[in-house]
Amino acid sequence: MISFRLGVDDLADTRFAISPLGELMESLRVLRAPALHPLHRGWRRSALAALDPADLPLLAALVGPALALPDFLTPRPIGHASTLAEELTVVRATPPEVVRRDLRAAHAPCPLPGALRRADAPGDGPVLELLDAVCSLLHRYWQTALLPHWPRIRLVLEADITHRAGLLATGGARSLFSGLHPNLGWHNGVLTIDKMIGRHAVDGAGRGLRLVPSVFAHKPAPPISAAAPPMLAYPGRGTATLWEPEPAPDASALTALFGAPRTTLLRLLAEPLPTVELARRLGVTPSAVSQHLRILHATGLVTRARDGRRVLYRRSGLAERLVAGGGDAGG
Repeated sequence: MISFRLGVDDLADTRFAISPLGELMESLRVLRAPALHPLHRGWRRSALAALDPADLPLLAALVGPALALPDFLTPRPIGHASTLAEELTVVRATPPEVVRRDLRAAHAPCPLPGALRRADAPGDGPVLELLDAVCSLLHRYWQTALLPHWPRIRLVLEADITHRAGLLATGGARSLFSGLHPNLGWHNGVLTIDKMIGRHAVDGAGRGLRLVPSVFAHKPAPPISAAAPPMLAYPGRGTATLWEPEPAPDASALTALFGAPRTTLLRLLAEPLPTVELARRLGVTPSAVSQHLRILHATGLVTRARDGRRVLYRRSGLAERLVAGGGDAGG
């Protein structure tokens, strides 16, 4: 069991954060132990198919045999939502002795696997080369396996934070911690994380607590080291909805939003047309068409350009997407 003793200052400095690198590292656990993550089977299958097979040994080696992660690869978020590049910059600055320590801790009591053997070599040079290789690999992995899905993942994480922040504001720490996970307990200012391999206590000492939701975590995950400040990755709410297929476009939705006349105008404006021609096709007066065009242009749904004495109108890129989503991409 691991515990965090949190004083008044720590609770006052309890913050939520989204960590792209933390999510990336949690996803490596999914690759290593698919049975623990049935919701992500489809993602895992597509990710493995897209990855370079030459990268797999080192990726696999970054997760210990008991699924522990090296602390230096899950740095404590500084802001609410750092970028992957910012977090990798922190990782690249890790001292060689910390890289060695954290890799060995993640794999203890087993020796380091072959892909990480450079960490056992004498001198700092091999460790720094390994660190550079790991950071480059994680960036490639992010681009291939996670970046295409990041907007949806981020929405789930932000929704979780909104919910948890509301619990903290209305019910205090007890209400917040009781709902995070069954393995967590809160009593007399101590947050306990049960069913952990390690067994140590961490004093917050005014450093605050960072709570990091994850769609890939299957249970709470604190740092391995007792020296690390309090931080906890935890399974986010709504993960089950992450891979649900998006609903089919509703052809009537555009009409409900804009009304029939303006929707018809947008569908006609797949090609540049003047007001008079639009009025002729619709069987209405040019002044009626002009009224609708002014509103559509003001909202960025229609563009206009002069062709001699005529002004030609055409739907904008935004309108193209709206019309396509409404079930009719054509004119």
